[in-house]
Amino acid sequence: MSSSSCPFCHLTLPSSDLERHANSHFEDEDIQLKQQQQQLAADFELAQQIALSPSPKLHSISLLSEQSIRDMQFESTSGSKKSWCHDRNMDDREWTMEEKISCLIDLQTRSTFYKVEGGLMALLRKCLESEPGKTTSILSGYIDHFQSIVSEDVGWGCGWRNIQMLSSHLLVQRQEVREVLFGGSGFVPDIPSLQRWLEIAWERGFDVLGSDQFSHSIYGSKKWIGATECASLLRSFGLRARIVDFGPKKYESLYLSVPGSSIGAQGMRTNTKKKSKEVHLYGPIDRYFSRDVHQAGSSCQETSNSFKVQVDSTIGIRSREDIANNITKNSEGHQFLMDFVWNYFSDQSSTTFGNQHVIVSEKTPLYFQHDGHSRMIIGIQVKHGRTGNQQYNLLVLDPGHRTTALARSLRENVGWQKLLKRGIHTLKKPQYQLCYVDHGIASAEEMDLLKTIDSVFLEF
Repeated sequence: MSSSSCPFCHLTLPSSDLERHANSHFEDEDIQLKQQQQQLAADFELAQQIALSPSPKLHSISLLSEQSIRDMQFESTSGSKKSWCHDRNMDDREWTMEEKISCLIDLQTRSTFYKVEGGLMALLRKCLESEPGKTTSILSGYIDHFQSIVSEDVGWGCGWRNIQMLSSHLLVQRQEVREVLFGGSGFVPDIPSLQRWLEIAWERGFDVLGSDQFSHSIYGSKKWIGATECASLLRSFGLRARIVDFGPKKYESLYLSVPGSSIGAQGMRTNTKKKSKEVHLYGPIDRYFSRDVHQAGSSCQETSNSFKVQVDSTIGIRSREDIANNITKNSEGHQFLMDFVWNYFSDQSSTTFGNQHVIVSEKTPLYFQHDGHSRMIIGIQVKHGRTGNQQYNLLVLDPGHRTTALARSLRENVGWQKLLKRGIHTLKKPQYQLCYVDHGIASAEEMDLLKTIDSVFLEF
């Protein structure tokens, strides 16, 4: 019987019990938290109505919402090309893509979340500055924490929550993104709205093979998603979302799973003398590591989607050799991933704070995918030992954690390390996948290239 580890307590248990066990971690959510969430939802709705009512365009959205019960319908595509948003007064004709997008912009709903007073990253920066010892920390900029909610998405929604967290960063940090993301709405939509945006991306030709795996429909479902769907959704707005995969060369065939990725150049080879451990796949996330997909021109039998892909310089991706040269040559195993994250955040311009060298990078947080769960890497810290050795810790936001508990621990500077820090000893999975967003908005020519979801494969 296959087994898996709980992403929250790391307990090993049968794969069939994983979802039930993971959900049990949230059964003790107190009534007060639920009441806060309900009150927050009401407050946000009222604030939105007050703030946006002077705008004629946005006022029409409010009117449209009131009429939506009798005039508009959200229909699942159920694998067909039929429009899911139509007006009954239009004789059931299919809408154009522009009309569908306009409809979704009007009907999408702002997601509610617990807003941390003072800013989550500002609180974290103060805690890092106060730590003893010689350390250097590099953080991403602004980000809001979106937690999974018992009544909504616990057990399946971590991917969507990470998209929301990444979007919150992009909307605040990058003005060019704010103008195009989610139709220029300026806010982070809820999960159902994000599901509609992903369906729109699929219909526009982004990640065709990935769309096939979901039968072109995901709205209203509890299907697990990953970094590939995150990249597809963001790319559909012209964002240069990139994917990097890590794993052992010996079992590279198991990586033939990224929907829409293309076969290309050989993956970069490192640590060839290091023996790889046997890889066992299990749990609901298996579909990202062992899909049975067929693609024309592929000689692979298990699946056609390869993590070893050709990197096209015309869309701004550095070559594997360039990436590898920035990583310590004697990196082994999961330290290779640590070194990649360090070099990622330390690249380009940044701002330094405090005596402990807390640096704020211009880079986006990293969507961090592995078997069974996904989280957001918001930074990395290195502690310099007296003997010259260095100890790295990823700084990670987990949608499974309660935002109130996280904010409290940061304000009190007590216990936050257990919630946010993840050392190399916690990296026990055989495969990892990262997604980040480069600067700028793609041109029309680039958009066609971005429709194929490919990745850079780096060997452990």
